[in-house]
Amino acid sequence: MPLMLLQIDFKTDRPPSKKNTDDLTQLAQVIANTPGLIWKIWTENPTTQEAGGIYLFEDEASLDTYLEIHTNRLSQMGISNINAKKFQVNTRLSEITKAILP
Repeated sequence: MPLMLLQIDFKTDRPPSKKNTDDLTQLAQVIANTPGLIWKIWTENPTTQEAGGIYLFEDEASLDTYLEIHTNRLSQMGISNINAKKFQVNTRLSEITKAILP
């Protein structure tokens, strides 16, 4: 089964700050315990007022389950216009270009 990558981004009016990082620490801990998640990179672009993340999952089923849960979670936080893209990881080429994969 191929590794799967998820890219999520959305508009936000919360600029990156230590307070926002502190506020989201509990959410980060919840996400860290997601079944099938290998890692997440949190992304922020204050210029375009976008935030989101890049996620690596063990399989597509884990990704799909997480995407449904997280989309609902973001919606409950008042976030709309959520852009999500799924990709299969080309492990062989990624390792050549120094990706750290399981």
